[in-house]
Amino acid sequence: MIAAVAFVTLIGAAGFRSVPSVLIDPLHHEFGWSRATISAAVSINLLLFGLISPFAAALMDRFGMRRVVSCALVLVAAGSGFTVFMTEAWQLLLCWGFLVGVGTGSMSMAFVATVTSRWFVARRGLVSGVLTAAGATGQLVFLPLVASLAAAHGWRTPSIIVALAALAVVPLVILWLRDHPSDVGTTAYGATEVQAPATATGSSAGRAVRVLADAARTPTFWLLAGGFAICGMSTNGLVGTHFVSAAHDHGMPHTTAAGLLALIGIFDVAGTIFSGWLTDRVDARLLLAGYYTLRGLSLLILPSLFEPHVQPSMWVFVIFYGLDWIATVPPTVALCRDRFGMSGPIVFGWVFASHQVGAALAAVGAGGIRDAHGNYDLAWYLAGGLCLIAALMSASVPRQTLPSDLPSDLPSGRPRVAD
Repeated sequence: MIAAVAFVTLIGAAGFRSVPSVLIDPLHHEFGWSRATISAAVSINLLLFGLISPFAAALMDRFGMRRVVSCALVLVAAGSGFTVFMTEAWQLLLCWGFLVGVGTGSMSMAFVATVTSRWFVARRGLVSGVLTAAGATGQLVFLPLVASLAAAHGWRTPSIIVALAALAVVPLVILWLRDHPSDVGTTAYGATEVQAPATATGSSAGRAVRVLADAARTPTFWLLAGGFAICGMSTNGLVGTHFVSAAHDHGMPHTTAAGLLALIGIFDVAGTIFSGWLTDRVDARLLLAGYYTLRGLSLLILPSLFEPHVQPSMWVFVIFYGLDWIATVPPTVALCRDRFGMSGPIVFGWVFASHQVGAALAAVGAGGIRDAHGNYDLAWYLAGGLCLIAALMSASVPRQTLPSDLPSDLPSGRPRVAD
């Protein structure tokens, strides 16, 4: 039940966050705002989606998942609903950029790490994969609907629907989401005894910063964060942002290229769930090294696959790359949890923040490469090379040297780390 509620919440968070990307043209036509101004709201949204994550994980430790997620949904509803009254560009930045960014960021991948750490001992990797796949599912479910509603009824209709949908999930969270198994007198899935939850004290923001400071003194953190930054560059930042434009440069219609990108999202669901299943059985470091290696090789050959019409080789790339899209999340979550214990969700929040920073840099950098060279070839080659570096970084993560059942927090409040 907890996994199901989290799945629904994450579907909504992914869909709510991605809605502004299909409203750029309608807002431009009505208000005359430049696309750069409107895109700034999307950029703020994207960055906050990652940067809020570790602080949200700390808040969940202090006040509980149910309270934090409920407040996050209210923020999303407010940010989306208030846009129907806006008349100035700064109001768009406040609503879709700040409010929706903070709200969806509080329900991002750190929420996945928190749920799986508290509620699952067995099948943690599989559940991480299923919940991570909810992100791709949310975009697939919401974006076509939002685009159709905006075209038929104007952009205000989907904004109101998003606000109502966010509010509709609040009762579900309040009724069914619980912070710890002991709250309902049960054990985590696969656990043999009830464990008393650890209660965090002090400032949540302060704890998030302290966990970062302690984790940053270990090589494991920098290897994971560096690899995940490259993950963001090579997925959301590059392929997610520029694939359609790059394909169109070679004569492929926008609609066809967009369809291929959506197909990548479909295969991503299966790939991420399978990755979670593998994470329960295979060394997570080896999985990450394999995923990044295969992704890098696929990006190196991508420039030769673009044609005006979709060739069989492009179908192979779409299927293969889709299976690998965010398959990196379950093993990364597992490594953060195994190396940093109960502070693992907060550490993963910071690692995920690096993912979003990498995505933002790649989105801007690839655009600059296209302007300077007239094509995206250099961007694909650089991304492929960086993925091979990420594979080496993942393989270099130190082995765990402490039993996984040791407490993660020392008396000082600092996380116990393995290396």
